[in-house]
Amino acid sequence: MRDLFSVEGKVVLVTGGSRGIGAMIARGFVEAGAKVYISARKAAECAKTAAALSEKGACIAIPADLSTEAGCQALADAIAAREGALHVLVNNAGANWGAPLAEFPDSGWDKVLALNVKGPFHMTKMLLPLLENAGTAADPARVINIGSIDGLKVPFLETYSYSASKAAVHHMTRVLAVQLAPKHITVNAVAPGPFESKMMAVTLERFKDAIVAACPLGRIGEPEDMAGVAIYLASRAGAYVTGVVIPVDGGITVRPS
Repeated sequence: MRDLFSVEGKVVLVTGGSRGIGAMIARGFVEAGAKVYISARKAAECAKTAAALSEKGACIAIPADLSTEAGCQALADAIAAREGALHVLVNNAGANWGAPLAEFPDSGWDKVLALNVKGPFHMTKMLLPLLENAGTAADPARVINIGSIDGLKVPFLETYSYSASKAAVHHMTRVLAVQLAPKHITVNAVAPGPFESKMMAVTLERFKDAIVAACPLGRIGEPEDMAGVAIYLASRAGAYVTGVVIPVDGGITVRPS
């Protein structure tokens, strides 16, 4: 039981790991003894975060643009050149787009769906050989997709493509869980509520008091909340869990309207 939540020695890739929720998860894995790769589109930010996390353990930056299939393949190839097995893939890289319904552009769909839905699909597909090399019946490899509570309930703001993309991520998680279970790979999703991040900055600046008031636990999420659920899913404690979407939202999605 002492090692039930251990991820020590595992190889982990966190996409979108230079800031926000991705950085929270990456820090958690680094401090728990995993070897962590982080990717981000901006090379300087990726390197800066990796350097800071390297003071706590092993963290390597690999810049990547996951909005295209070629970018996903480049990252998968870079990981394969360094590692023979990948124990945990955290598909976190994502984008948002907000605009009134009458003004919502087609580009707001193309950008968000390409990164939020196609990106996790491509990364999982392209890293499948490394995930298979890592997984066993007792300790499967893990894919953790980062969804959102906006994919579980109607969002407060007009983020049509974002909420639709996260609902798609949740269902893709279930489909992949069934397909990959025989290969000793679990696939789960985490649906965060409000956390401090660049994506949430404007929303929290304008509506933080209302958001906190609507949260049964009366606060926004802390980095340890996000790191904790990822480590649970990646450890022996989560080895028999697959195909689920876990809200990490302080009870917002179950609060009576």
